[in-house]
Amino acid sequence: MTRDSRSGTVTKQIRGDIINGELPAGSRLTEALLAERYQVSRIPVRESLRALAAEGLVEIRPYAGARVAAVPDDDAADLFAIRIELEGATARRAAERSRNIASAGGGGAGFQQLRDQLGQVLIAGDAAVSSGDFRELAALNMRFHQLVAELSGSATLASLQEQISGRIEWLYSVNLTQRGGQAWAEHHQILSAIDAGDPLRAVELMSGHVRKSKESYFKHIAAKQAASSAEVRD
Repeated sequence: MTRDSRSGTVTKQIRGDIINGELPAGSRLTEALLAERYQVSRIPVRESLRALAAEGLVEIRPYAGARVAAVPDDDAADLFAIRIELEGATARRAAERSRNIASAGGGGAGFQQLRDQLGQVLIAGDAAVSSGDFRELAALNMRFHQLVAELSGSATLASLQEQISGRIEWLYSVNLTQRGGQAWAEHHQILSAIDAGDPLRAVELMSGHVRKSKESYFKHIAAKQAASSAEVRD
């Protein structure tokens, strides 16, 4: 395994443990402990922490080391606003590509390969919803949205999607048990609009999908805050 592949694997493992709450917000992240936890040297751990800091999941402070960042509640509204515009654009471009390839009577081998991967992700997500494996669903959700961005054919949109994907997955996991199943059903509708080559419908469904996630997220946060206030009063 190359150094880059080791670093990528460790980054995925740490990201998953942060998002799933095994490494809670505020947890100190030392290279020695993480190297032992994931059975690697300190070098890929150091590279992973830098990558996760760029995603906003880790905070690295001079002379204080690295810690798990707080769930980005303060940034949530901004992240959802960005998602509505960004992911609406990726869905539109993907539907336009689908329509153009169909009009040309075929071709687009790379497009079809990505489309096949999306189909596999949907099948895996359906199984996760049925079994109640919401931990796996968070990763599959991120993969679905990233593949739609890649399906758009825009390297810029795909890159932007990748840059915020970690924090998107983190927000998604906060409200997963309430929103996960419904959100996954909406993915099927979005992909159907892309397959039909209907850009307007694809934008409508994707934007609506993100708005519903936003509403559900803030409803969940408000309920948590109300419960905390009630405990303090008691």
